[in-house]
Parts: sequence; C-alpha cells; structure tokens
Amino acid sequence: MITRASPSPWTCANCLRQQVRLARRCLVTSATSRGAAAAALKPEEDYAPIIRSAPSTSHDDRNLRQIFDSPSFWKDFSARTRHQQDGRSVGLFQNKYLTKPSGFQDFASVTLRKCQRIVDAVLQYSTVDDYKRIVRDLDRLSDLLCRVIDLSDFVRSVHPDREVQDAATQAYSMMFEYMNVLNTTPGLEIQLKKAASMPEVSRGWSEEERTVANILMKDFAKSAIHLPEAERQAFVDLSNEVAQVGTEFVDNMAPETPYLRMQGHKLKGMDPMVVRRLTKWGTSNVPTTGMPAALALRTVDDADTRKEIYMANRTSAQDNLHRLEQMLARRADLAKLSGYESFAHMALEDKMAKTPEAVLSFLNALSQDNKPRVADEMRDLLDLKLADAHSSALPQTLEPWDRDYYTSRLVSTLRSRARTQDTLSAYFSLGTVMQGLSRLFHRLYNLRFVPHETLPGETWNPDVRRLDVIDDTEGHIAVIYCDLFGREGKSPNPAHFTLRCSRRITAEEIAEAASLPSSSGFPDALNAANDGLAAAPNRNDNNAPYQLPTIALICDFPSSLSSRPTLLSHRDLTTLFHEMGHALHSICGRTALQNVSGTRCATDFAELPSVLMESFASDPEVLGLYARHWETDAPLDPARVRERVEAERRCAGAEVEGQVCMGVLDQRLHSSWPPVPASSSTMASTQVYHDVWRQYSTLPEPHGTSWQGFFGHLYGYGATYYSYLFDRAIAGKVWSDVFQRSGRGALDPAAGAKFRKEVLRWGGGRDGWRCVGGVLGDGVVREGGREAMERVGGWGVHQ
Repeated sequence: MITRASPSPWTCANCLRQQVRLARRCLVTSATSRGAAAAALKPEEDYAPIIRSAPSTSHDDRNLRQIFDSPSFWKDFSARTRHQQDGRSVGLFQNKYLTKPSGFQDFASVTLRKCQRIVDAVLQYSTVDDYKRIVRDLDRLSDLLCRVIDLSDFVRSVHPDREVQDAATQAYSMMFEYMNVLNTTPGLEIQLKKAASMPEVSRGWSEEERTVANILMKDFAKSAIHLPEAERQAFVDLSNEVAQVGTEFVDNMAPETPYLRMQGHKLKGMDPMVVRRLTKWGTSNVPTTGMPAALALRTVDDADTRKEIYMANRTSAQDNLHRLEQMLARRADLAKLSGYESFAHMALEDKMAKTPEAVLSFLNALSQDNKPRVADEMRDLLDLKLADAHSSALPQTLEPWDRDYYTSRLVSTLRSRARTQDTLSAYFSLGTVMQGLSRLFHRLYNLRFVPHETLPGETWNPDVRRLDVIDDTEGHIAVIYCDLFGREGKSPNPAHFTLRCSRRITAEEIAEAASLPSSSGFPDALNAANDGLAAAPNRNDNNAPYQLPTIALICDFPSSLSSRPTLLSHRDLTTLFHEMGHALHSICGRTALQNVSGTRCATDFAELPSVLMESFASDPEVLGLYARHWETDAPLDPARVRERVEAERRCAGAEVEGQVCMGVLDQRLHSSWPPVPASSSTMASTQVYHDVWRQYSTLPEPHGTSWQGFFGHLYGYGATYYSYLFDRAIAGKVWSDVFQRSGRGALDPAAGAKFRKEVLRWGGGRDGWRCVGGVLGDGVVREGGREAMERVGGWGVHQ
C-alpha cells in the first residue's frame, strides 16, 4: 500500500496513485436474430484460422484448451523444459535478478544506479541536442522506476512465500523513497520546461514525445514542485493526510446501527436456513450490512421490516462521515495550494472530460436518455406491488425499500421462463473460453495465444499458465501470465496488471548494459538491458528492439476437477472478457514511450476496450467460435444466452440511474466543498447526498439516511467515478456503429482493423477524443469539449 500520496512528475500514474478498482458490473448485449442461425461451431479439428497464420496454429489452438481444462495435460506440458534447467530458477517472469528473495535488493540497487545516472545527466543538459532527448530520458527514468515498483507491488500481493513478499516490499519501498527524493529536485521540471519552450527542440518531437512532455509538465504542476519550500512541505503534509484519512475512511465504513433485533416471523419470505442462523430463542439479530441485509431487502415480505432494514443499511456511522468530510476538506486545500479552483478541476485536467462542468453535462444528458427506461421499469414493479396481497403500504406508490424486493421477483419470474444458469455454464469451460478469445482476436486483430512452457521459478504458483501473444505479421508481441484459479489466501477480485510496458530499447541502453558488471549473468546485452524479460524487434519501427508488454491476469475461478474442467457462469465469462479487454489494450498499445503504453491513458478512456469486450461475450457469432458442451461437444444455442441477457436487462435502467447519482455526488463533493449554504442540523455531505438523490433518482432517499459514508470510491476515484459510465456509453456506440453495422457482424476483420488502428494501437499516446472520433467518424466528438461530453451522454447506456 502506498502511504505517501505526493505525486512524482516523471513516473506513471499507476506507480503513484493506487486506485481502488470499480466493482465490475457485468454488462452484456442481447443476441441478434441475424446471427443466431449461424452460431453452430465447427468441430475443433476443422477450425480454420485466417490465411496468414502459421502452420502450427491448429496445434496451438488445441493445446490452449487443454492447458486450462486438463490439469494432467498442463502438468506434462509445463514439465517439458524443466530438465533443461536442472531445476535451477530462471527468476520470476525470467527476470534474472529474481532467482531468490535477496535478488529484489540487487534488482532495486542496479536500477537505482541507472536512475541516478539519468538524473545527473539531465540536470547538466545545455545544448539543443541534449534538450531534444530529454523526454526520452525522463520516460526511461519512469520506466526504470516502474520496472521495480510495478513488479514488486504485484509480487508482494500475490506471492505465497512470506520471505519473497518481504523482499519485494523492501525493493518497492526503496524505489518509492527515491521518488520522494526526486520530488524535491526542481531542476528536472526547469529543464523540461526549458526544452518545451525552445521551438528548435519541440518541433522535432514526435506526437508521442509531445504527449509525454505535456503529461510530465502537468504532473509537475500537480506535485507543487514549483512552490517555495514552505508551501511545498505543506503540499506533502496535505497529501499524506489525504492518504491517511482516506484509507481510514475506506477501512472504517460501517453502519450507525450494526444489528437489528426483531421477531423471527418478521423475516417471512427470507431463506429459512439463513433466518435460523440469525435467530435464537425466537429473536433474530439481523446484520444491517452485507449478505443478510441484501437478502432481506430482496426477499422479506413485510414492508415495514424492509423499511427498518433499509434505513439502517443506508445510514453510516457518524465518525466515518467526519473522516469523509475531513478528506474532502484536505483535498480542497490541496487544490487551492496548487492553484486550482477545486480538487475536481485538479483531478480532471488531464482527463477527456477536463472540467467538472463537462462531467455534469455528460451525466445530465445520460440521465435524460435513461429516464424513459426507468419509468417503464418502475411501472412493472408497481404492477407487481399492486397485485401483491402482502402490500400494506400505499399501493399507488413505490418506496425505496420496495425496489430490490419487487425487482428480485420480476427477474425471478423472467428467469423461470428462460433456461437455468447451470445449463449455460456447461458450455463455458475455461479452456474453451480461452480458446474462443484467441480465435476472436485472430479474426479481428490477427493475434493469437500460444501456450508456452513455464520454467522453474518463472511463476509464483504452479497453476499459473503463460501465453505468448503472436501477431501474424509482427511476430511475438506480448506475454500474459494467467493466474485464473482460486486458492486459499488469494484475492477474489479479478484484475489486470501491467508488469512491464511496451517501450523502445535504444542502442545506447544496450551498449550501457554491455559495459556494466551486473550484465555478466545474461546471455547478451539486449537481455541485460531488459533484465531478462521478453524483448523482440518491432517490425513497425525499423526492427528496433522493444521490451514486450508483460501482463498478469488474475481471476478466482474454481480449480478443475479430475473428472470435469472449470465451468464458468455467464457472469464469470463476462468478467474474463472484460479483463482480457484490458490485456488487449496493453498488447496492442505498443508505443515507443512507456508513459503512454497500453492502459497508461486517461482514466476516463482506460475502460473503453474492456467494456467493449463485454459485448462480444454474448454475441451469437462469437459464441459460435467456442461455446460447446464440455461433455457432449454440442454447440450452444445462442437463444439461451439471449433469454438470460434480456431478463437481466429488464432492470438495467435503475442500475444506470444509481450510477448517475453516484457520479454526480462524486462531482459535487469534490468541486464545491464545503457546500454553501450548509445546514447546521446535518452533516454537509449528507445534505449534498440528499440533494443529488432528490434531483436524479426516481425514488428519493428517506430523511435520516447517510449512504455517502459507504461510498468508498470517493477516495480511490475522487472526481472520476463517472468514467465507467462514460466508457460504457462510448463502448455501446462503437459496438453498434462499428461492429454491428457490417454484414459480417462482430467478426468482421475490417471492423477489428479499424478499432485497432484508431484506438488500441495508441495506448495513451493520442488524445482520447481523437481516438473515439476517428473510429466513429464523428467530427464533433473528435474535437472534444463540453459539447462532445453531452453528445456521449445522449448516446445512453443500452448495451
């Protein structure tokens, strides 16, 4: 956990601002009738990849399914090369320093010396030629820091060996401490600004270099490095207080009333087994948060009981509300010290939205688009309530504590008409889904996954599979480590990690590596320059050597059994497609500078590829590539997926409305704190919360609740919570206008080539508006600004 929040201007945001991930909501599209008839999958041995594929493609395709579905096959496959090493460790990720825990110290020390040489050189620059290279040098400095910080942070969170965890933590701390030293070195900012002000220098920079220069200068401004010493120290102190109080806010989220005591009969309708566990001597102690409370709100028949639970469930402990408001106040102070109108203005400056006003324009437009859907859903729920003999409340209206109860009944009714979830999972073995993802990427982007044996010490657990990503034209372009099976002590949260970014390796670096004593253990200088991780020539850049993106995908699926492979639910399937969308961005965003590689882009642009991938998960043509019964090999009828998706979409409007409310609350709390006027009778944040729900929610919150005390994302995503809705709206438009308009549907290679050319390949190296406007052919969107934000909101979220 990063405990110091003072940002460093020359390293990536991933190293500096550890953000809490949004809870993934599985969004899927309904299957189209056009493609349903064509969904039958050919037998596996008849699968024919596109013509430019290598002869070994069919072999790789079969192995891909087996290494995930058959533990015995994976054991044999991964053992093929182990004898070549005589059991000696090759190092984690084949990083030659990391063959033992003490290697983390060596890795950090060697890297630190390289960083110091760069800093010393940059501070001495004086000629035009010197200044022309300053962006590349600062980007390399960032890359060196990230090599240690990103990898060490990942290892300390996933590795089962405590000694390795401790060593990784020490390496992480060493490099982070060095970044804090750099934060007190104004000379780097002075040199960069001087270079940018020289036309003979800046004219020669590439688009990537200009983008990175702007990123670095904005980060300098946000770090307050230009302020006098006393004010700079105040900035550091405020940053540390925000980090401390924000973490405490997240860690102490709790209700004002943790338990409610009531007679067991009041819980009629709830699962009797759950009620029995909560009841003693006829009295039930019902937790007001967590699974029992959520289950009670969905199933308890008595409206008065649901109201009592709802009120307690939405009322935060007062001491945590004080922590929230302390964090908001310190963020406002931090922004003013840095010269910004508010924290939201500070946070949004380098995002696509740019300003809080533009964010609210987007959310208002989206709210208007969504209102008819919510109204239809509310009518359905009210009809159920009117027909409900248990309803003793006003039958003409819905109350906030009615929504979950009648929504659950509506969805249950719709699902009962459709097929059960269990019958779907039989068609989604993990191996067939991974095979399907490879086939999909091959059709759209000429990319495929090739299973690769792991060597001793290369991974942190024997369950981890390595895949090499092969481009039919460019060759080997990325490495993915797939840790997809659950085990004791492992985090259940799905995630994508970039352990090493794309970046051009210069001849100068290779020569430097050859001259260092630390390179003696490497087979060649290029290998030494990249610490032993994968590197290859980039055919699109005159065969210059590039470090390959190295990615880790983490999920928590149940392990395979000897008699049955791991079977994914439809929700698991969509989650895997989502995370693979992030990986795709990292794979294709092969930039020459790591600051803009892959997912290192604006926060409100980063979710676009992953959210778009969710639409592919339920498309009939894509299902036809892989969805087969694990025992009978029968293809899945896409209508069965369509039935389930349509049932879930019946209440999607309410979900979007809730997300709009949270996005607006986030903006208001961070753009105008403290609110004026503020009532003396209630917490200021509670007043804002109720104002937002009154304006944007179909069912305003009842007096007395204070749910904002449970909104942990206010810390991790301060002023950027709108991003996921924003990317959902864009992804839906790209899906309908690019991947669904063609007669070839979701598998149209032309659509894939267009999306890769206009969006994926840039990473963060091009303004997000130019990428979105380019793929959609929309000039208004291409220009960005408030009008473009409103336009995106008007597209709505319908996928």
